[in-house]
Amino acid sequence: MSAEIKQLSPKHVWEYFYELTQIPRPTGHMEAVTRFVADFGKKQGLDTLQDEAGNVLIRKPATPGMENSKTIILQSHLDMVPQKNASVDHDFLTDPIEAYIDGDWVTARDTTLGADNGIGAALAMAVLSDNTLKHGPVEALFTVNEEVGMDGAFGLKPGFLKGKTLINCDSEEEGELFVGCAGGADLTASFQYKEDTHIPEGDMAVRLSLTGLKGGHSGLDINLGRGNANKLIFRFLKEAVAECGARLSSIQGGSLRNAIPREAFAVITIPGENAEILWEMVSDYQDLYCLEYAGVETNIRFMAEKIDLPATLMPEEIQDDLINAVEGCQNGAITMLQDFPDTVESSSNLAVVTSGNGLIEVSILVRSSSESRKNYLCSCLESVFSLAGAKVEYGGAYNGWQPDAHSPILKVMLEAYEDLYGKKPSVKVMHAGLECGIIQGIYPNMDMISIGPDLRHPHSPDEKVNIPSVEKTWNFIKTILERV
Repeated sequence: MSAEIKQLSPKHVWEYFYELTQIPRPTGHMEAVTRFVADFGKKQGLDTLQDEAGNVLIRKPATPGMENSKTIILQSHLDMVPQKNASVDHDFLTDPIEAYIDGDWVTARDTTLGADNGIGAALAMAVLSDNTLKHGPVEALFTVNEEVGMDGAFGLKPGFLKGKTLINCDSEEEGELFVGCAGGADLTASFQYKEDTHIPEGDMAVRLSLTGLKGGHSGLDINLGRGNANKLIFRFLKEAVAECGARLSSIQGGSLRNAIPREAFAVITIPGENAEILWEMVSDYQDLYCLEYAGVETNIRFMAEKIDLPATLMPEEIQDDLINAVEGCQNGAITMLQDFPDTVESSSNLAVVTSGNGLIEVSILVRSSSESRKNYLCSCLESVFSLAGAKVEYGGAYNGWQPDAHSPILKVMLEAYEDLYGKKPSVKVMHAGLECGIIQGIYPNMDMISIGPDLRHPHSPDEKVNIPSVEKTWNFIKTILERV
């Protein structure tokens, strides 16, 4: 399959993308991929720098006659979201991604593909290595650890970049120019408790498994009405406590703050005489979830299996407070933008719920293109969990990217796209966190636009990138470089 991918057009873009799929690069493990990109720059004979945060910057001089053109910065991030289906044995720290062609798409077997944002990095590398292009000075900025905390962007220092015009290659709809994005904040609610070691005689233990949800990007896919595994399993737990006398021993739902949770697992105990009631409830909820999410979720699996008794349980008060808080937690799209139809303004993703060793942690990612709305939504969520007795903490806050109606690069790109493809591109604001907002805070006079080929289902094992749209994006970038 590797030979087939590397023969796709434009050939050098796909060659670099395939090489990136062979380098393990989940967020927080950047050494191998930054070394790869830095070595690439040096082999091209280009000025290659790496800052304290780990970001790599490669500068390519202008082609003859274009020395007075504006310096264009092509920006992408090097890390990827490590998500896989439960059925596959894949270690994101050591194993390459198994990419393959499926019709007009490149995808991966049971894991995320890493086109977010490997395809953006590959486009920049192709520009750096292609000496047939006409362009002014080019800077290619490869940032690290974008997916969790945007550490690379936050670590940029004034003066590291010389250019004042930046093209971010991390958006996911070809033919759309993004001129703004949402900011975000992480909220963590924690419950501490002393484990209950008393399990009544005659009780039995059950492991609940909710799997098969689509998940996806907690910004781009939050308005698609997909199921949140945490919300669904806690919905069941509330009734199981009331109807079956269930006690919660442990919970594990979701894995990443910026991915809609696809799976959730819980261990409960119930009086043995209530077993048949519980099995029937599980079957009923399986049918209910399939009915409610018909046309959206096609593979929901809700199952229960008898297991050995656990050593401990959560105290009933903690259990009930947790269940009520999660049940009452706002989740999904909350408000919409009036000036950009069908674009989410504010959202909440109940991303991860974990328990163990007397500690429960609930992680929520709040997004909004309005700073005041973001703060208000955080306050609402804080109130829900504070009322339940949880300790609530904030972290990882970043600003949104405010649109500039007078952007010079926007004018150039609108004209270039129409000349190439005979139609005007859409101008939009994205409900996802792009590094542009952070970069704007460090370089307030930077003129920025975000583009990219068609990606579907990023942050999930269904992630795929459209082959023809990559070529269209490549031709678009070439034309922009010639005109700026």
